[in-house]
Amino acid sequence: MNKLIVSEERRKYLKGKKSRKYLVLFAQILILVAFLAIWEIAANKGIIDSFITSQPSRILQTFMNLQSNDLMMHIGVTVYETVVGFLLGTLIGIIIAIILWWSDFLSDVAEPYLVILNSLPKVALRTDYNNLGRSRNSSNNCNGNRNIINSNNFGKLKWIFKNW
Repeated sequence: MNKLIVSEERRKYLKGKKSRKYLVLFAQILILVAFLAIWEIAANKGIIDSFITSQPSRILQTFMNLQSNDLMMHIGVTVYETVVGFLLGTLIGIIIAIILWWSDFLSDVAEPYLVILNSLPKVALRTDYNNLGRSRNSSNNCNGNRNIINSNNFGKLKWIFKNW
């Protein structure tokens, strides 16, 4: 095998790049540690209000205690709902796109409405104004609106037809 011949200048250049990379990483870690230390000291001395800005030790302690508050279960439900919602939205969007692609008549009819819907802020299209993760009651009533997909209805297969 032929060994790659590297000049001495190239070797020095690469060594300099590598040492600069480590120096930058060290400086970044040093700045982070200094910031956290100053933050902790300022909160302990009362220079900053730890009720508003908290402090690193309390944040770490809270993070360590999250398991006892069923946070992982809630994260799991949130991820599940997000994935199911994304997959359902993607599937429905693909089906509608295929239908509009196949039918010129439906495409022409739907075009102005799709343009209007596309110009609206996506937040305005949500199904239930008051149920943004704050209220998960059993009846799920909020000003006459119903959120079709929510965590209360996932256990039942008839959740889609709840209003019919």
